[in-house]
Amino acid sequence: MPENLTDEELLDLAREVLGIESRAVDQLRSRLDSEFAAACRLCIATPGRVVVTGMGKSGHISGKIAATLASTGTPAFFMHPAEASHGDLGMITNQDLLLAVSYSGETEEIVTILPLVKRMGARLVSITGNSDSTLAKAADAHLNVAVTEEACPLNLAPTASTTATLAMGDALAVALLKHRGFTAEDFARSHPSGSLGKRLLLRVSDVMRSDDEIPMVRPDVRLRDGLMEMTQKGLGMTAVVDENQRILGIFTDGDLRRALDDGVDVHTMKMSNVMHTECKTTTANVLAAEAVHVLDENKITSLLVVDEDKRLIGALNIHDLFRAGIV
Repeated sequence: MPENLTDEELLDLAREVLGIESRAVDQLRSRLDSEFAAACRLCIATPGRVVVTGMGKSGHISGKIAATLASTGTPAFFMHPAEASHGDLGMITNQDLLLAVSYSGETEEIVTILPLVKRMGARLVSITGNSDSTLAKAADAHLNVAVTEEACPLNLAPTASTTATLAMGDALAVALLKHRGFTAEDFARSHPSGSLGKRLLLRVSDVMRSDDEIPMVRPDVRLRDGLMEMTQKGLGMTAVVDENQRILGIFTDGDLRRALDDGVDVHTMKMSNVMHTECKTTTANVLAAEAVHVLDENKITSLLVVDEDKRLIGALNIHDLFRAGIV
């Protein structure tokens, strides 16, 4: 019969589960030895890829380990051990390393393919909870993730053991990351659609307006026409340039408000008389994230982009950066 637990009993149970799992992970620290370093060395020396395999719950953990390795500088992918016996073993070459995950160390689907993996010359690292298991003994390096108890009240469902295995996989990935000198820029290249990737990879040239989208007028143009240029281009400003497209000044929405307060006649006043020359610029190869910093630091909403000869080649505003996911 189902138990009718109170809210406090549910909270107590959750606290107990988290306590058991945190202790399981903490126990791994004292158990780390030369086998972990050996596993790292094997991965580093692997000219091919790390092929991670596991069955059932260990399979789900293996998939995550493979994904973490791949995104942190160690080429890796997941191979289902049951499918391996039906053709997928062809994924492994003698240039690869098999990282096999099985808490018992006796998972039939994995044990079955071990002789074939050994025969082809691939190296083997195992993660198990039993150092005397078939898988542990066959491995070139073995990582022990044994736990004293599962968080499951029946001590049956893989809970603390899968958490410990996941943590060990993270430890391996981070150690390899550090050894390879993997940087935030390298991480971004593996995550070009993520927020970090966009901040580290996107340049001003990727988000700026260019060519006919750039708001610009000559200094002898009347303010009325400058306002039309601002309205059509929708950046809340216009650059004022000479015949070589070098920037002479800028006129913004703020300048317009001040000009109207001063009673300026938009039909007769020239842009050269209302523009201001202290305008912020950037270059196309600068990171878009740095452009955000310039806007924020100067409390402005738009930037002009210039080339090495200080000619106007682009423009952007805060909304362009929002759309690109930089802000």
